[in-house]
Amino acid sequence: MWEPYKKGFKAWLQLEKSLADNSVAAYLRDIDKLTEYLQAAKKMKKPDEVELKDLEKFVQWINELGMTASSQSRIISGLRSFYNYCLTEQIATIDPTVLLEAPKQKRMLPDTLSFEEIESIIAQIDLSTPEGGRNKAIFETLYSCGLRVSELVNLKISCLYLDVGFVRVIGKGDKERLVPIGSDAIKYINIYKNDIRVHIPIKPGQEDFLFLNRRGSKLTRVMIFLVLKELARKAGISKNISPHTFRHSFATHLVEGGADLRAVQEMLGHESITTTEIYTHIDREYLRDTLQQFHPAFK
Repeated sequence: MWEPYKKGFKAWLQLEKSLADNSVAAYLRDIDKLTEYLQAAKKMKKPDEVELKDLEKFVQWINELGMTASSQSRIISGLRSFYNYCLTEQIATIDPTVLLEAPKQKRMLPDTLSFEEIESIIAQIDLSTPEGGRNKAIFETLYSCGLRVSELVNLKISCLYLDVGFVRVIGKGDKERLVPIGSDAIKYINIYKNDIRVHIPIKPGQEDFLFLNRRGSKLTRVMIFLVLKELARKAGISKNISPHTFRHSFATHLVEGGADLRAVQEMLGHESITTTEIYTHIDREYLRDTLQQFHPAFK
């Protein structure tokens, strides 16, 4: 019953919203969850027949399945998008998600690394191997530019403007932004590009991707994750870290240094300033810890 609506929603997300395939798949899974519930509850209705009370019972159902508050909120966000589509396409005249409440969730502060810890991780790279030269360029770039790991693996040579100190990044929803890049990252990208990458037999269609594996294909996000885990282990760092930790650390260090929040938002490619504001919370934690450590009234 819902298949034509799901197909239409998929096309709308791809064409109207220009969402990446991963995001489209996630939204469609949210709708699948709803139809799964309606079927299980023997209340199968068309989208325009679904009411607020149906959605409230659905949220209760996914809660009982053991879903976290953040997962529930994400599914509710997916339902809101679906009904936005239904209203736009005149499939429904009323949006039943308007009064639907998302569960309250605690905003988790991400783990961050100090500058010394980042230097210690990068120092573990064995520069005597071709992969080491590439990895040095990768992690210098991650920290210098605050890129998402997906942005890093998709970074193209044609998007490097190293002579003027910028890279062009394709972010979420295919949105482009220009990000400044530091001198160390530029240096190691040039070494990798001119001395290492030229010796790799490149697979057809992969010529423009900057970072390649030894078989000449672009890297996967998982591979970057595994390389970083091993470097952190060698550096003796036990924090729960991922490539995204470099991005969090980049932003935290900027905010701690007094950078303008709008500038940080622009560099990170956040659509909303509220997403960037999480780093002001980290900064406040840092300030409080500093006071407790050094101020006589807090001891």
